[in-house]
Amino acid sequence: MEMKDVKKYLAMLSTGFLIMSCSDNIEDVITTDTETEKYPVEYVYKISSLNIITQDGKPVISKEKEDYINCDVSLLSDYDGWNYSGTARIRGRGNSTWHWYPKKPYRIKLDKKSEILGLDSAKDWVLLANYRDPTHAMNTFTFVAGNYAGLPYTNHSRYVELTLNGAYLGVYLLTEQVQQGKSRVNIDKEEGRLLALDLDDGPGLSPSATDNFWSSGYSLPICIKHPDDVTSGQLSSIKDEFAELESAIKRGTYPLIRSLLDVESFIKYMIIQELVYNVELNAPRSMFIYRDKGGLWTMGPLWDFDAGFDFDWATMYTGHDYFSSYKELAMGTDPAKSGDRGAINPFFTDLFKHKEFVEQYKAQWRLMKDDVVGAWWEETYKYLDGCSAALDRDNVRWPIGKNRESEIRKMKNWLQLRASYLNSIIENYPDGTK
Repeated sequence: MEMKDVKKYLAMLSTGFLIMSCSDNIEDVITTDTETEKYPVEYVYKISSLNIITQDGKPVISKEKEDYINCDVSLLSDYDGWNYSGTARIRGRGNSTWHWYPKKPYRIKLDKKSEILGLDSAKDWVLLANYRDPTHAMNTFTFVAGNYAGLPYTNHSRYVELTLNGAYLGVYLLTEQVQQGKSRVNIDKEEGRLLALDLDDGPGLSPSATDNFWSSGYSLPICIKHPDDVTSGQLSSIKDEFAELESAIKRGTYPLIRSLLDVESFIKYMIIQELVYNVELNAPRSMFIYRDKGGLWTMGPLWDFDAGFDFDWATMYTGHDYFSSYKELAMGTDPAKSGDRGAINPFFTDLFKHKEFVEQYKAQWRLMKDDVVGAWWEETYKYLDGCSAALDRDNVRWPIGKNRESEIRKMKNWLQLRASYLNSIIENYPDGTK
């Protein structure tokens, strides 16, 4: 491939116009579609101004679906083609961030599907507050990693400065809502499945919900995100479909597993979770898995990473302490036994009992490891550099006792040390016994 084609590929990756396949061959995903050249790529990294005015100035105080508030939305970008105004509805969103912190995250539902800041047309959008994250880079880094790794339907990052009802609320990360849709998780509307493996949305903490269940094989908390308004018949069918996958992972041969699960994507997904030390894997929380009609179960999209990077949970209500140790491990030094010991649900680790899976995992890590503080970090830093002045203003609005530039340096150093350490760990994973 010529260098100009590589540059074009990377540009498409940043803009959100390229939906990646799971292929390891870059040439397989290169396209000459002129849609990828709609605007200069540098505007992806520049911050925009987002102004929201609710009907009658009502405050946004609830995250319940029935409490959406009508509003007017306007976006002002350095790129004129991205300027936008329209009507919508807004409500709160999230769990820990919504309940614990003063800077609230939001969900916006436009009245009309629209392209927002170059991202594909949709109604539903998310504004992540990133209040706990002193770098404002943790979710962005992981989205970048997922896109470069070729995980389908990985989110994209657009930074905005939000003003709500005349009040300046600082810097937010605007990104796609994880949902079924042509420009989201593009699975069949009737027979596609999108599930969240999530303690909060599962039957344990949401016992009155009618769209969740405990899985029969690994006792995972499952919430059905698609189909919407799931019927009792669909619920029963999805339980059985997921049980088939669990049974294959727990007792089946490797060829049987591969006939049900996209193993390559599973490996990439797990590498990224371990790389950023996302302890939400242990709960689990914010883990997604989907299957298209007639297709394979596939892990993703990636979501919610401000609990990674060795976050200090002892100060979770007020603290913003990360990066203490790069040697903590979500799956241990022998993942196949980590699940047996109860450190993590064995759904995520039983595949390490298969020799072929371990070989594939190590091979994939070797392909990805040099990108951690190479392409992935370099891409992430472009976003931070593009909104540096705005992040200074955010720090004044929401002082958390951290020096942002210092925290960003810590993050890069942590990732560098982490990648080196993980290399020694992964290369010494025991061979599978099956």
